[in-house]
Amino acid sequence: MCMLLFACKDKKSPDVSGIKVELKTLRFEKDFFALDTNNLADALGQLAVKYPNFLPDYNEYILGLPPAADSSSRIAEAIKKFIVDYRPVYDSVMHRFPETGKIEQEIIRGLKHVKYYFPSYQLPSSLITFIGPMDAYFEGSTAGYGDAITTDALAIGLQLHLGSDFSLYTSEMGQALYPAYISRKFTPETIPVNSIKNIIDDLFPDHSAEKNLIEQMIEKGKRIYLLDLLMPGTPDSLKIGYTDNQLKGCLKNEGLIWNYFLRNGLIYNNDPSIIKNYIGDSPNTPEFGEGAPGYIGLFTGWQIVKKYMEENPSLPLTGLMRLDPKKIFEESKYRPR
Repeated sequence: MCMLLFACKDKKSPDVSGIKVELKTLRFEKDFFALDTNNLADALGQLAVKYPNFLPDYNEYILGLPPAADSSSRIAEAIKKFIVDYRPVYDSVMHRFPETGKIEQEIIRGLKHVKYYFPSYQLPSSLITFIGPMDAYFEGSTAGYGDAITTDALAIGLQLHLGSDFSLYTSEMGQALYPAYISRKFTPETIPVNSIKNIIDDLFPDHSAEKNLIEQMIEKGKRIYLLDLLMPGTPDSLKIGYTDNQLKGCLKNEGLIWNYFLRNGLIYNNDPSIIKNYIGDSPNTPEFGEGAPGYIGLFTGWQIVKKYMEENPSLPLTGLMRLDPKKIFEESKYRPR
């Protein structure tokens, strides 16, 4: 039994200590908020030398500014205003994140597992932290967050990681943007998880939007299963974005949840307005009670994939991620009690 337990643990947590990962951390927000706004053109030129790839993306996709050639004066005024308006946020970020060493180590640990399972994947070489507008929020395959992946870097929007009780999140304006069920995930602990989720989406883009409910559930469940392997020491609740009680409730009522999908003929449903009730983020899933989380289809898809992999342990991860979700469903023999 000891040997069996060791083997299971070893399979879940491979030895990655010999894998070298170089990740350079760049605090873009420090350089950006230190810009000389009285001589902004030259200051931005110097910033562009240090961040040749990230600065154009930041201006266009995060700040939402037009190309520099179109209106340099408009860009300058917008940047000046953003620096003034977001100075309090910058101060809060500096207080909360005087250094990022612990976060970096968690991300590097995840990157080592990425390299172990996908040796040909080109890992990002930099971790770039930034401060963007409060509504700079991107939709990933299994959640939304203020973090992104660029051609050569992981980009972390620290304005959305200041802790669930941060005053701006709990304000009327903050709650209008991000109700509590979303902003409770705006913590430092979610940074490594979001980073590895972005890498998973980069490795295996999610093209399941037009598929039926069970196929979408399984496609998203694949990603949480993969996250299990890439971040073996991370709590399941953090990976799936549930509270501890929500996850415990789902595990306790796994059979009831599945029976609901079956009884109501939902698993092959193609109606986007119905599907979003089970794989979209929301405060709860009313059919299962106020305490049930949104994204409950994500939980079920995850369990189906785990069951399939128990039956097919030798299947390579690349094979799993490219496997038809219908085949996974049919061969998983998923029958929770």
